[in-house]
Amino acid sequence: MNKGDLVVAIAKQTDLSKSGAEAVVNAFVSTVTGALKKGEKVTLTGFGTFSVSRRGARTARNPRTGEAIQVKASKVPRFKAGARLKGAVK
Repeated sequence: MNKGDLVVAIAKQTDLSKSGAEAVVNAFVSTVTGALKKGEKVTLTGFGTFSVSRRGARTARNPRTGEAIQVKASKVPRFKAGARLKGAVK
């Protein structure tokens, strides 16, 4: 499922127009992104939690040349599925 498919599915389930559903999806994505940029967690009970983790600096290898390279520390988004989502996927 891609963004377009998600918009269509939300439009059908909520009786919104496609443009209204797209606005909802865009608002959700921008709100979660903004919260993560601030270092906040976003928890949707039963669905899951979006958070930011720190990935430490490390030495990696260039697969083409085998040369060792330094990778800087970074922040990465994470998603941990909630109990209901895990149960629904089983």
